[in-house]
Amino acid sequence: MWQSTQATADRVSRFLTGKEQADAVKAKELYQEGDAVFRRAADAAGQVARDGETEGSEKKDFIKAAKLFRRAAEAEPGSALSQDALFMQAESLFFADQLTEATDVYQGLQKDYPRNRHSDRIASRLFSVTQYWIDTEKASEGSWMPVNFFDPTRPRVDVDGHAIRVLDSIRYDDPTGRLADDATMAAAAEYIRQGDFEMADEFLTDLRETFPDSEHFFLAHMLGIRCKLEVYAGPEYSGLMLEEAEKLVKQTRERFPNKLQEKETGDMLARAAAEVAYRHSEHLYTRAQYREKKKEYRAANEYYQRILEDYPNTPLAEKSRERLQKTSNLPAVPEKRLTWLRTVFPDSKRSSPLEFSFESPTGEKRETILR
Repeated sequence: MWQSTQATADRVSRFLTGKEQADAVKAKELYQEGDAVFRRAADAAGQVARDGETEGSEKKDFIKAAKLFRRAAEAEPGSALSQDALFMQAESLFFADQLTEATDVYQGLQKDYPRNRHSDRIASRLFSVTQYWIDTEKASEGSWMPVNFFDPTRPRVDVDGHAIRVLDSIRYDDPTGRLADDATMAAAAEYIRQGDFEMADEFLTDLRETFPDSEHFFLAHMLGIRCKLEVYAGPEYSGLMLEEAEKLVKQTRERFPNKLQEKETGDMLARAAAEVAYRHSEHLYTRAQYREKKKEYRAANEYYQRILEDYPNTPLAEKSRERLQKTSNLPAVPEKRLTWLRTVFPDSKRSSPLEFSFESPTGEKRETILR
């Protein structure tokens, strides 16, 4: 009874939405018809590539094939044929240069059928689309037209943002796929191009932790150091990013000794390490100066001493040595002022109360306690 009611509801829903009525035989017929149109369009496109002439008919055929494949997928939802039809619908749109629509269908297939047999090819298609979007966005930088009204190969707005989201979906939908690390690196590179070093650092961190066998592993370390230095806000702020950059420098030296034998690469890392050391010493020196101004000389001297011990080759090491010579014999903490206030306003609940006597208006002597 329930199955019959569900089937009726499905038929009504399909009628109202204009979807193909469920029919396995019809689905197969539509798929075969779409395949024939697709092959005809592909042959025409091949002829165009050879002759260098085009009539535009092949794109119309690809769009027609996409519609037939969509109907085939709707006619037998959830089946293996449906998955193939959705893939071919996306392929048809891809070759018709309807890249935005094709991307939506590719991603929908990955989302609804995570283990479909087309996953690798879908990832490859999506990756190529994102690279095209990023390249066209680079070429159109400074354009007065922020909205794309006419080009179906690109999203209407935020082209590079769409590209990053698609790259993220590639690694999310198939984290063990062969292009997952490429997508992660490409997204990080695009964030660096946009100047968003914090997001780039997140992607590079993910690549180092998730894809240790990636061909981008070394580059993820080098770019990671740069990103952390860019994210670091200055000596007045937290030094967490400096600590992470220093740790990454150490890991890079330990993991890639052969790479660092190359002069250019070795010099690059040495410069990065020197910058990290200088920023660290600057961070400590700023804190030392702050403590010194408050006459908290013991705390200030500890910061100066750390600079001498941990970063002796930085320009601030000599300044720290000079300050140590001037402050080492000064009081550890500032002298307390207004100590008499502690008698009036004790800072401990256990302090004895203040007692005093006074004469009431009636002439009677009384005592009171201030707590």
